[in-house]
Amino acid sequence: MIQVQIYPVTMLQTNCCYLRDEKTGKTAVSDPGARSKALEAQIESDGGRLDFVLLTHGHYDHICYAGQLADKYGAKIVTGRHNAPFLRDTYLNGTRNHGIIFTPFEADILLEDGETFFLGETEITYLYTPGHTTGCGVFIFDDVMLAGDLIFRDSYGRTDLPTGSDEQMIDSMRRIKALEGDYTIVPGHGPLTELSYERLHNPLMGRL
Repeated sequence: MIQVQIYPVTMLQTNCCYLRDEKTGKTAVSDPGARSKALEAQIESDGGRLDFVLLTHGHYDHICYAGQLADKYGAKIVTGRHNAPFLRDTYLNGTRNHGIIFTPFEADILLEDGETFFLGETEITYLYTPGHTTGCGVFIFDDVMLAGDLIFRDSYGRTDLPTGSDEQMIDSMRRIKALEGDYTIVPGHGPLTELSYERLHNPLMGRL
């Protein structure tokens, strides 16, 4: 079982998550788009260890502090295989257009659709969900989904940025809708939601 704490970062209030496996104390951080002193204080309070940095996709507001955080704590960076170019390309990740200083980095673990790994004793599944970008994916564990910018409460990710695709977004939303059971969705921005709610009320998912 994984505990989840959210530390909003960047001017876009990205939901950067701190994950801690209850039995083993193993930890991970998702989508660190900027530094959070409060997050780092929590890591230090829990022993100063970090096992993984998880990236749902490669836009600057989700990745800009990933390399530094991983280096500081010796963590492995985990993302989907299709997201790898975004970690190097300033056009794809948006730093070029926003005048943001960015140091390219590489992921340590590149996942394929459906692959799993463990944070302590908790299994995490990666699903490839392109649409917002060709590199987007979600991480699922327990009854929680870290959804990045695939889905928000009553909304979904924009598709007009580089590599975005309406067709892929529809396919990805259809796939998420068809998952068995229910999940608490932690979107890339904004309030948490439930998959059961989005199946009924999301303006895109509700039509699928």
